[in-house]
This record gives sequence, structure tokens and C-alpha cells, in this order.
Amino acid sequence: MKRRILLVDDELAILLTLKAVLEINGFEVETAASAREAKSKIKSGQYHMVITDMRMESDTAGLDVVQAARKAPYKPAVAMLTAYPAADSEMEDQSADEVLVKPMNTQDLLVQIEALLVTHEDKKRVRSAHDLAFAGVSTGSGKRSTSKVASGRSK
Repeated sequence: MKRRILLVDDELAILLTLKAVLEINGFEVETAASAREAKSKIKSGQYHMVITDMRMESDTAGLDVVQAARKAPYKPAVAMLTAYPAADSEMEDQSADEVLVKPMNTQDLLVQIEALLVTHEDKKRVRSAHDLAFAGVSTGSGKRSTSKVASGRSK
């Protein structure tokens, strides 16, 4: 199964170039040229990753896309693409998993995307296992997993 990426940028040349690079490297890519279009696609589709430009129709348009992706029930990895990286403290508040600075070497971009997808999927698996254990869901071994906190018991 190909991994799906939503690529968001208002600069057509960047959008089409990155789309071609990602597709050549085995990704299925949908594009959006604005935050509004991206938010609509996030609601109606499902993606493994959302990569968005930070500044599009407004200085905060990319943050709107990040917030929409964070609210999506399928929890995609999120990367922010920018030519104007902010200070580290500002980036921490923006909730993107990764900040990619353009222009970027194609090979570096692919390595960062692959690493982010692997890390993000690992985190999702851990969260899912934790949620199942906390809820007392069967572990598949015939035994029921229970959490001390959930059951109200402590040792």
C-alpha cells in the first residue's frame, strides 16, 4: 500500500516539483494550494502525512492546516515547510512533528520524510497499545489486560 501525503503550498512550482519527487519515490500525493483547500481534504480524505507551507494566504495559514491535521481522527504525521524558519521556541508551539526548510536537497527531504513516518507510526502503535491496556481490552493471549489505575486497585 502506498503511503498517502497531502502536500500544501500556494507556490505552484514548489507544489508540482515536490509532488513529482514524492511520486517518483513511491508516495501517493494529493495537493492543495491553500489552507482552506487543505482543511477540506483533511476532513474528506485520509493521509499518512500532511506537509504544509507555513505562509500562504496569511502568515498563519500553515498553522491552520497543522491544527486541522491534529484534529483528524486518523492522526497523520505533520511537517511544516517554510523558507522562513522561526526561533526554536516559536516552533515548539506550532505542533508540527518536523520543520522542513526550503529550498531543500531532495535526498535530505526524502530521508526526513521516511524518518518522520517511521517515528510517527511507532508512536501511534505505542499510544494504541497503551489505550487498549488502559481500557482493559483483551490482549489476544486469552488474558485480559487491566490497568491498576483503571481498575482502582494499587499494590
